[in-house]
Formats: sequence, C-alpha cells, structure tokens
Amino acid sequence: MELDPRRLRVLRAVALRGGVVDAARLLHLTPSAVSQQLHLLEHEVGVPLVDRSRRRVGLTAAGKLLVARAERIEQELVEARRELAELSGRVSGPVVIAGFLTAIVHLLIPALRAMSGTHPELRPRILEMEGPEALRELRTGGVDLVVAEHDVDGPDPSPDHPDLFAEAVADDEYRIVIPAAWTASHHSIRDLATRPWVAAPSDTACGRALDRLATAYAFTPDRAHVCVEFPVVLALVAAGFGAAILPTLALGTGAPEGTAALSAPVPGRRRITALRRVSRSGPEPVAGALVAELRAAAVQLGLAADRHTTGTTRGGAGV
Repeated sequence: MELDPRRLRVLRAVALRGGVVDAARLLHLTPSAVSQQLHLLEHEVGVPLVDRSRRRVGLTAAGKLLVARAERIEQELVEARRELAELSGRVSGPVVIAGFLTAIVHLLIPALRAMSGTHPELRPRILEMEGPEALRELRTGGVDLVVAEHDVDGPDPSPDHPDLFAEAVADDEYRIVIPAAWTASHHSIRDLATRPWVAAPSDTACGRALDRLATAYAFTPDRAHVCVEFPVVLALVAAGFGAAILPTLALGTGAPEGTAALSAPVPGRRRITALRRVSRSGPEPVAGALVAELRAAAVQLGLAADRHTTGTTRGGAGV
C-alpha cells in the first residue's frame, strides 16, 4: 500500500477545518481538488476515511488513524524547520499573521520591515482579523500568529487551549484625548465629569477603562457617542463632540490635529500579546523570530511589556 503524504495533509486539513470547503481555503485549493484527493486516498487505503452522511464532515476510524499519523509527520516537519533555522540562523517561507489595526500599523509593519533585512526569504501575509475568528484560524492552521489585545484589569475573553501559547508584546497605557478647543477650561479629569464622551462599547478594553475612570472619580459619563474604530473616535473628538479614552498606540506620534492629550493618568493598561501554536518540540521558528521583532518595535515606542506575564493562552481579542 502506497500512501501519498500530500494526501494525508489534505485529510488533516479536512479534520482541522471540519469540512471540504474550509479545508480548500486553508490549502489554497478548489473544493473539487480536495474532494478528488480524498477519493484517491480512500482508493489507496481501500476503506472509507470520511463519513459523508452528516452535514459536517466526520472521520471514520481509519480516517482518525491516518490523521493521527499526519499530525506526527507535521510535527517532524516542524522540528526539521527548527533545526534548519538553528543551523542557518535564518527563517524562511510563508507566514500568515492576523492582527488588529493599531498593532498592524505601529508594531507588525516595523517588525516585518526589520525582518526583511535579516530574513529576506520570509514571505509574510497580513490579515486584519481579530477576536474569536482569529483564534479559530490560529487553532486550525489558517494563520501562524495572532496579535491580540485585552484590558489587563478586565476579563480575559480568550479560551484556554493547550496547543496555544501567549506572550506579552507591549503594555499600552490609556490616554484621555479631548478637543483642542477645550484645553483652556479642561485641565483635569474632574473638569470632564459633566462633558460628553466618545465612548467605546463597554465590553472592549477602552470601554472598561472609561468605567474604571468614572468609578475612581465618582461620576457617570455621558456616553454621547459609541464608536469602535479609533480613527472615527479621533475624528469625533477633533470635531468637538466629546472626550475619549484611547490607548497610546492609537495616537501614533502624538495627538492628531484638533485634539489634545491630557497628562492625567487613567487606571489600568492594555496588554498586547502574540499568540502562536506550539507542538511537543516547541513553537515554529518563524513565529519566535517574529515575536522578538514585535517586542523590539514595542521597546522603540516605549511600550515594553512585563516579560513575566507570558504563558499558555490568555491573550484577548483586538480592537
């Protein structure tokens, strides 16, 4: 009996993604090509591997056996890539990274620019993706690294998963941003207690930061506007519609025209993490190199993270 390892990879993708169509996206093939490879593999082994009697594709006992073997082969390939990277001091090949807007602009792009000199054979692909969708893609092989965020004093929205590892990349302090026209009469947080706010949803990092601020200074914020995207928030602030709480990273090199950032501290901070898959032999070399560059980019911005907070998945969804 001859087994084509490439067809085992197709079977593994179907098992990971739960169907032919999603496996085809992962493998950059057409669904018909995936189905054809499955049929050929079943012909090679002489028994059904996929249970097609249900809407969601399931595996037969023989299919599960072969997927377990395919996983072992994949682990060996990971180890081979690691040994080659250690031998040459360079990483190469494709890497897919999912992240949220501000992390992509201020951390990921500088990190990849630096890696283009030290690892010229790396082929990065960036996806603006966050939350549960990004974590699912990471677990099932659609992306290799997720740059995520969560409020360190709030609930962590990501699930525990034994095959994922989260490492702190940056600690981003919150800032209060007000319309530039307010600066003559608003110098403290108490001055803003009766003014309107451009607020983030309460289940986001910035939303929880505003709640903490209001509790600390005993006021009820007037959430006149509720927005998620930082450029929209800043545009509303610049137009004079209210104050806002934003992470430092969202301000780039400084408060945009028409706005001013207060020096008053905001309780808490936003933690930016890098989540990656791990195997018995450790994480992929390219992911480790990329995390190191992300940390270097954070240091350049003065946002170095506490290195003692790394561990198994507790990274959050980005906004």
